[in-house]
Amino acid sequence: MNTPQPAVTGKRFQRPGRQAGFTLIEMMISITIGLGILAGLVGVLATNSSNSRTNDRTSELLTNGRYALDSMKQELRQAGFRGYTWAEPTLITPSTLGTLSNECLGTGAGAGSFIANIRQSVWGANNSNPFSGSCIPSASYADGNDVLVVRRLAAVPSTTLTANTIYFRSSYATGQIFRGTTAPTFPGSPTPLASFALQTYVYYISPFTVSATESPLLPALYRVALQSDGSMSRELVASGIEHLQVQYGKVTTMPALTTQFFDTIAGASSDSGVTDWDNVNAVRIWLLARNETAEPGYSNTNIYSMGDQTYDLSAAPDGFRRQLFSTVVQLRN
Repeated sequence: MNTPQPAVTGKRFQRPGRQAGFTLIEMMISITIGLGILAGLVGVLATNSSNSRTNDRTSELLTNGRYALDSMKQELRQAGFRGYTWAEPTLITPSTLGTLSNECLGTGAGAGSFIANIRQSVWGANNSNPFSGSCIPSASYADGNDVLVVRRLAAVPSTTLTANTIYFRSSYATGQIFRGTTAPTFPGSPTPLASFALQTYVYYISPFTVSATESPLLPALYRVALQSDGSMSRELVASGIEHLQVQYGKVTTMPALTTQFFDTIAGASSDSGVTDWDNVNAVRIWLLARNETAEPGYSNTNIYSMGDQTYDLSAAPDGFRRQLFSTVVQLRN
């Protein structure tokens, strides 16, 4: 008599002593699918990483360029500020200011004549370095860029005078530059009367940020600034600034009463007499910012027009991203 076998429901019947598992073909299919998913994930991560680096480079450009431009705009808005007076400053013998270390002197200029030229609020050199023999050595200047000089007084008068600092004594009727703790006296003891520290800045482009041996070379916007001890020294404004171009606006009567911009104006930076620089009422600035490192797979073929210069990369493209910044500043003083 045959005994009926119980029905097997919901699972596979296995013979005694035999284990169930994946076949070789199933394993190969699973591995192939897994590798495909992994490759897709790697591609997504690589794309996200590349986009993140591109965004970082763009942020770097915008930050450096905007900071550099804002710094120059702030100084230009105060250019020509002479405290309480609008009168012509009293002329002095520049040599009475004593030794001024690293003063920005052009060819043939006498010691003290650059610092003493307080009447000249702005001055510029077009595509050249007039101070290669003094405050801006040739190795620290990137060829083909403009040099901009800004002169003004501190926003508030000094309550205590210190030795070696250069000041401007100012009243409504007159003003005079001096150095140290002995302020000049004016006939009649006019009021108000106060001494303001002199501030002078010379902006230029350096081919490097830290040193000429850095790799890669990262250009930067620098300025030579008058210090409290009467010397002039270099100060980094912003790294990654590759080019600087400046134009100067004057009101002209022909063909109509309007402001026209010029790349250069007659007159030296140490001329204490009346020059066309006295008529400048606006300054136009271009700054070209550049990334610190080249971006793999990117080719910059752009053409950048700045003042009287055009920087054409179409013939020799590189992997650096760039951003052009421009503004016009109206002089208030």
